[in-house]
Amino acid sequence: MALNIWIIYAITVLGLSLTPGPNGLLAMTHGAMYGARKALWTITGGVVGFTALIALSMFGLGALLQASSHALLVLKVGGGLYLVWLGIQLWRAPALHLSLKENKGSAHGYILFRTGLLTAIANPKVILFYGAFLPQFIDLQRSLLTQFLIMTATFAGMEFVVECLLARLAHQIRPWLERGEKLFNRSCGTLFVLAGAALPIIK
Repeated sequence: MALNIWIIYAITVLGLSLTPGPNGLLAMTHGAMYGARKALWTITGGVVGFTALIALSMFGLGALLQASSHALLVLKVGGGLYLVWLGIQLWRAPALHLSLKENKGSAHGYILFRTGLLTAIANPKVILFYGAFLPQFIDLQRSLLTQFLIMTATFAGMEFVVECLLARLAHQIRPWLERGEKLFNRSCGTLFVLAGAALPIIK
């Protein structure tokens, strides 16, 4: 990938990772209940699920791009509109109030891993999102496989780091998140709208 495109991609992925979602909230919940070290099982399961979904999306995208020379333009425009729609939905979403309770018990690592994995793959909208998001950064003049590997590694690494921080700082972050989540939702929603409007025209 071109360095400038990767930087834009990495910044966008960071914003996406920071947006409150099921896996981020699960990592924070398990971090508060079982501790940050135990929550690594949950986080790893989620990252594996995300990676599988990205691979599935990329497999379909690769086949489509090889079949039609005009497919990328269609995907970029359609994907951009979808990102704008997601941003509007996030802007309008109500603040989410969390209720975390201390749990002095333990949970088996494989159970936490499975919970994180199933949470990541349970939402079919995730595949649609990746199908809209990833084409914005594809350059047909470069190796698709190399670009896919770089984008997958960047996304997985960013998601892992952010969720680890959420799990470790669960008790400190939760009150702030509940007080300012409406503003945070709107900030992230604005990011999605801007990305949806700008990314399709980036060369």
